[in-house]
Amino acid sequence: MATAPVSAAPSPIHQELHRIAITGIIWKKDEKGIYSYLITKRSPHKKAWPNKWTIPGGGLNVDDYLKTKATHQNDESPQWYNAVEKALRREIKEEVGLEVENIEYLLDVAFIRPDGVPAIVLSFYCKYIDGEVILDNDATEYAWITVEEISKYELIQGIDHEITLVNERLTR
Repeated sequence: MATAPVSAAPSPIHQELHRIAITGIIWKKDEKGIYSYLITKRSPHKKAWPNKWTIPGGGLNVDDYLKTKATHQNDESPQWYNAVEKALRREIKEEVGLEVENIEYLLDVAFIRPDGVPAIVLSFYCKYIDGEVILDNDATEYAWITVEEISKYELIQGIDHEITLVNERLTR
């Protein structure tokens, strides 16, 4: 497999701290056995990738766990299990109003944002179980698409690859 040439990345403002984001590729299967995936079009006011199509997701916040009962508590510090899953469920509910289940890890992506903040995106896929799509102010449109329809949409770099990977896993 050929690799892309290495381009100059912005310099990170910190060597250890990363912004952690979580995305969820939501899928459903129709009565004919065809899988479709939810994508949303980013609002024109968004700083990053305005008007491009993406999948629901957002940042992990300490409030996603800090304001809940710790899974384990000792003299050193409390620990919370499943903070990432809770954050993903929150983001999906906020952005598109849906409930999901069977959250599975897909891959991670590391990059340095143009402002120098190192970022890690944890990408998951999950099954749609309930709700009607209701978009928040960060999106203007949505579509349930099949893998064959990916090329019809101007997706953020890599989202097409991720949806294809999920489709391969689900159709094995």
